[in-house]
Amino acid sequence: MLEEELVELKFRLYDGSDIGPFRYSPASTVAMLKERIVAEWPKDKKIAPKGANDIKLINAGKILENSKTVGQCRVPFGDLPKAVITMHVVVQPFITKVKTAEKKVDEASRKNVCSCSIL
Repeated sequence: MLEEELVELKFRLYDGSDIGPFRYSPASTVAMLKERIVAEWPKDKKIAPKGANDIKLINAGKILENSKTVGQCRVPFGDLPKAVITMHVVVQPFITKVKTAEKKVDEASRKNVCSCSIL
């Protein structure tokens, strides 16, 4: 495979730091990109995905599907053949944390109920 055919990607994390850049074949899938991101995730980050299903990749404002290839997700950039494409990485919150936060809101609304009696 010619080196010119490879697509150079880097992945921007929630705090502005980057993973990469790495070169990928246009036939590489988004699922393969996610696996690499999880493997390369910095150990010093407070928020970290447990697996590839815990992250979403965003390119040009669109969430990328796991079955799509890099070639299909690539947005034409005109005459920039060697430009590095930046994709944003979003770590999905864990479901258990979301449920406990909802319970706290429900409990707080129950405690603020007024029980007045008119005589």
